[in-house]
Amino acid sequence: MDHAEFRQRGRQMVDYIADYMESLHLRRVTPDIEPGYLRDLIPYDPPEDSDTWEGIMKDLEKKIMPGMVHWQHPQFHAYFPAGNSYPSILADMLSGLCVGFSWAASPACTELETIVLDWLGKMIGLPDQFLSFTENSVGGGVIQTSASECVLVSLLAARAQAIRKLKQQHPTVEEGVLLSKLMAYCSKEAHSCVEKAAMISFVKLRILEPDERFSLRGATLKEAMDEDRALGLVPFFVSTTLGTTSCCSFDRLDEVGPVCRAADVWLHVDSAYAGNAFICPEFKPLMKGIEYAMSFNMNPNKWMLVNFDCSTMWVRDRFKLTQALVVDPLYLQHNYSDKSIDYRHWGIPLSRRFRSLKLWFVIRSYGVEGLRRYIREHVRLAKRFSTFVEANHKFELMNEVKLGLVCFRLRGTNALNQKLLTNINASGKLHMVPASMNDVFVIRFCVCAQNATEKDILYAWTVIVKFAEDLLAEEKLPLENKTIEALKEVKVNGAESELAKKNREALRHKRSFFVRMVSDPKLYNPKIVKTLPRTDTNGTDSESETAASLRSPSILPRSDAAPCPGSVRAPEPTGMVFNPFMLLGRRTQSESAVLRLPCPTIQALLSTPAAAPPASGQPAAALSGSEPQLTDAEEVMPGKQSLQSSQAAAAEGPPLAEKDI
Repeated sequence: MDHAEFRQRGRQMVDYIADYMESLHLRRVTPDIEPGYLRDLIPYDPPEDSDTWEGIMKDLEKKIMPGMVHWQHPQFHAYFPAGNSYPSILADMLSGLCVGFSWAASPACTELETIVLDWLGKMIGLPDQFLSFTENSVGGGVIQTSASECVLVSLLAARAQAIRKLKQQHPTVEEGVLLSKLMAYCSKEAHSCVEKAAMISFVKLRILEPDERFSLRGATLKEAMDEDRALGLVPFFVSTTLGTTSCCSFDRLDEVGPVCRAADVWLHVDSAYAGNAFICPEFKPLMKGIEYAMSFNMNPNKWMLVNFDCSTMWVRDRFKLTQALVVDPLYLQHNYSDKSIDYRHWGIPLSRRFRSLKLWFVIRSYGVEGLRRYIREHVRLAKRFSTFVEANHKFELMNEVKLGLVCFRLRGTNALNQKLLTNINASGKLHMVPASMNDVFVIRFCVCAQNATEKDILYAWTVIVKFAEDLLAEEKLPLENKTIEALKEVKVNGAESELAKKNREALRHKRSFFVRMVSDPKLYNPKIVKTLPRTDTNGTDSESETAASLRSPSILPRSDAAPCPGSVRAPEPTGMVFNPFMLLGRRTQSESAVLRLPCPTIQALLSTPAAAPPASGQPAAALSGSEPQLTDAEEVMPGKQSLQSSQAAAAEGPPLAEKDI
């Protein structure tokens, strides 16, 4: 493709994108396909000879578009918004002109990112310590690919600081041993990326119960930390959320923050969706307590008209971040390292896209006030939808609507609501996903489309009500009537009736992988399950051998540990412990579980040796002497050890010999 053809095809592509956006409402929101649909449409072998541009674009519309989920569709109400706008798309085209990983590789790429992140930090009201150009500040901002990466990078930085501090106190102890003592914390409502970050980082994660408003409270965190210190563990990282995925709840930073500061624990704040709203003065109170944070992230590619990927992150101390990530070979060094920022030290990848360009384009094109109007309109539409829910006695509102997310359900069972959502998604008329709030199946309705209108919201509510009425009528049909309806579906004169064809097609939609994927709460937002503590015949907690095997003699001094009363067991932990060492071989997230660990006495902790791993071929359940207690979120797979036996085998192993240390 030469310059002349590029000009021609570029104009055609802009026209194609504009036509797509203008006619988007005419398409199905979700695809009418099943896994593997593209395998029969694309040749098995790559083409030896070049194809025409017209042929490529024809196949794009004929083969690729039928498999697309249209996130910009006016009836897309799932997940959170996927930001987009024409200025962002045009800037994204330009961003491919350079690769920036250091100031020397692309000075403009580095300097614009620093400036624009200060712009955005001021817009959302971050403390001056998070900005690069504030006098005497050692903080700053960086653009990562996603909120998941922001959480992981923050946890890695916190882990490096914690191990460095422990190494100074215990210089002869192996770093791997120190690592096994670290404990991170988050709420049950935190995004699953926190669990993934803990797995990648090989640290334990304790998942804490939120309050009745789904907020993590300071007292809950402090109690958990005290219990873990008594076990010889070292709290080092807390991930909080402002605007949770399930119901857009807000953790109490003003309570959690002081606990973290007193314990010298890294506090990260994930505000991927809600953080965008903080550019509006009326929503800034939702971030009360942000001054205690060590790091903060939000996603302009969700709710600020910037297309993916663009996740912004700020740190209070950039040196604590870069100390965990610096690798400095000779071929990447340059003469201005002492005068400039090199963003290759701020994240996992080396090469980086020019993402700040599209953020700069969008802020300049809309202005801060234009972006505020956009967010306020989405919030207004969400509150409008919530009034429809509250006015209909067949439905109930399940969350406090503060921003653009409404959680609601049809009054009835979880199964009834799951069937309702499945039917709606199968129709292709609109798209929503579920969440689990205290084991209650709820339907999430988020205002997502860039140009969403009140007409779109009214249409969505009309569709929801119609499907709900049809479902309730079906549920109320007497058994004999259902039998008559079923008889109507038999073949007439050897040919399938129209009703039978219609119902068979509807059943195919409902059974399709895509509809099941977005309608099943265990696949979208698995509920956290508990393994209840065992009790003996007297009704008191009885610690199993498996739980005891998880304990190992503390290697760290425990002079500051709170003593347990002489003959009375210390309080049972209020949260749940996740140990990534135990789950290295797990296949799916639904197979995971968490174990409640009773708090033994200090003397028992010091005197009980770690259990040896089971011998080869030994039944896993033999470790505890009884069958493992499994919940509905975990099934015993053939040939798979129980969770408890896997923990006993993998958590600690045999006691370390002196030569190993």
